[in-house]
Amino acid sequence: MDAVITACRAALSRPGAVIVLTGAGVSAESGIPTFRGKEGYWTIGSTEYHPQELATQRAFARMPWDVWAWYLYRRGVCRAAAPNPAHAAIVAWDAALGERFALVTQNVDGLHRRAGSPDARMHEIHGDIDLMRCARECTAARLPIPEAVPAIARGEVVPDAIRAQLRCPSCGEMARPHVLWFDEAYDEPRYHLNTVRALAARAALVVVGGTSAQTNLPWQVVSLAARGGAAIVDINVEDNPFGEIAADSAGVIRAPAGEALPALVHALV
Repeated sequence: MDAVITACRAALSRPGAVIVLTGAGVSAESGIPTFRGKEGYWTIGSTEYHPQELATQRAFARMPWDVWAWYLYRRGVCRAAAPNPAHAAIVAWDAALGERFALVTQNVDGLHRRAGSPDARMHEIHGDIDLMRCARECTAARLPIPEAVPAIARGEVVPDAIRAQLRCPSCGEMARPHVLWFDEAYDEPRYHLNTVRALAARAALVVVGGTSAQTNLPWQVVSLAARGGAAIVDINVEDNPFGEIAADSAGVIRAPAGEALPALVHALV
């Protein structure tokens, strides 16, 4: 940890953005399953679906209310969770650095916002499970899912009364969860593609917490930042490709984000 702190201090002495990039490992410390494991499987009729089969435009076009049921279940799990010390440390670092700071998160659970991270410096590159938008894209508006919409228990279908609330207020057609699906691409209007790439290109320091390079834009963030001379820190309980980059840069911390991030931020603020 001491060597990482020294490298981070050196990076902070140079101009450039400070980025914290978070993934599912941070949410897992709040008790939210990654949904890539057994907790994520969802049974429809006699068929068991993997999340990568459900979280697609193709699945939504074929069985929209079954996909909505899965997302409302996930939304209930997320809303029952609470931010952990990693979230609090990120808020403290944001407050200390102000406009220099940027949070880039793959997590859709809203815990960063609930912990106090300001929207102006938070880039939710995979969306927000509490939001919906028109499935026909008649408008770019993203709307909160109505508070009256409840969580769905496993095996439960979406009742007609709830379906009526999951509609686009502009055209009346079905809404969809505002999340990036596996068969969709990053873009700027919905998922901050250009903004995040520009931040990475001028970064002085990138601290990765709880993610392991399984999606494209996080990999671009780290690669662009490293190419530009930024210091890279990888905080994760497991080895991963980001750790290989960080090992040749500011260093690797093999510990939970809820333990390592507060210690790192305390030493630097």
